Amino acid sequence: MDYINAFWVGGLICALVQILMEKTKMMPGRIMVLLVVLGACISVVGWYEPFQEFAGAGAGVPLLGFGNVLMKGVKEAVDEQGLLGLWAGGFKAGAVGTSAALIFGYLASLLFNPKSKD
Repeated sequence: MDYINAFWVGGLICALVQILMEKTKMMPGRIMVLLVVLGACISVVGWYEPFQEFAGAGAGVPLLGFGNVLMKGVKEAVDEQGLLGLWAGGFKAGAVGTSAALIFGYLASLLFNPKSKD
């Protein structure tokens, strides 16, 4: 049942994003920021953990999950460091995922030799 929940929740998130892209004039970058901020806001009110418990990877993998990771990092850093943790926490929590994306993207560009469209 975990796979089914992850599939339909992740698919629903992707479908809603596709509707936003097609029916509004929002650019993809703004939609991505909207998803990260929405994930952080859901995390602040305490709804993200039960949502992720239910949906599994369907909630944790999309950009909503990245917003949740950033907010959890900020919460932990504020508890440990006070107000300074407000800035440091998000960077510390998101560093591994962001670094992995950059490194694997670079390795893929070396492996596949991409060319720009003309």
